[in-house]
Amino acid sequence: MTIDRPRSAVDSLIPGFHGVRETLIRGAHAVQEVWIASKKRTGRAEEIIRMARERNIPVVFKDPAVFTRSFPGIPHQGIAAVTEGFHYERLERVVERAVQAGGYGLILVADHIADQGNLGALIRTAAFFGAHGLVIPEDRSAGVDPIVLKRSAGACFHIPIVRVVNIGRALAFLAKNEFWIIGASGEARTTIYQFDWKRHVALILGNEQKGLSRPARKACHEIVSIPARGAVESLNVSVSSGVVLAEIFRQRAS
Repeated sequence: MTIDRPRSAVDSLIPGFHGVRETLIRGAHAVQEVWIASKKRTGRAEEIIRMARERNIPVVFKDPAVFTRSFPGIPHQGIAAVTEGFHYERLERVVERAVQAGGYGLILVADHIADQGNLGALIRTAAFFGAHGLVIPEDRSAGVDPIVLKRSAGACFHIPIVRVVNIGRALAFLAKNEFWIIGASGEARTTIYQFDWKRHVALILGNEQKGLSRPARKACHEIVSIPARGAVESLNVSVSSGVVLAEIFRQRAS
């Protein structure tokens, strides 16, 4: 039974110098063309033009009004990349690939992360560590849009992203497929260093303000924390995920 929405394309424009530059470096295969605002001849624009031409990617000069219409309220610096359409993946396929890849599967679950910048950074972190996929809920959550594409700097094309209708059912499906459901929360007594990560894992990262939702907590086999050493009590979700993922791969490599 399908537990998530069918694959659907979303806006495939990445705005801004840093997002376009990183995409050209790491995901040029996905770039169809680069847009530059007409008469834009800053050093950054020239660098993007050079990089695109070195990769045989067409450069198109657009009226500045096109950028204003395409990216309302989004800093774009007169630079954008047009990429192949982004598609959400199905959870069943992500789980199948993770299990068949050999070793232990690792899927991240973003539990109603509302901030687009945080979601984009989390996607980039997950892709950096080679996670097999990332799950987001359809409601009360950021989705993949131009801001997330920019913040992830093209990483959305390097990790399968699943958007589900019901996060509780998604977690139940993962558990049925022998994934341990592990939540991250600051009050947990078990630390990420005490837990044994050598197993299939679905790691849940909670909302910026509320933390783990009730359905997510109910589904967890274990909840773990990052022990704090200083005066700061909490970390940004993408930073937290990086700390946990680094420990997971340290253990799995030993």
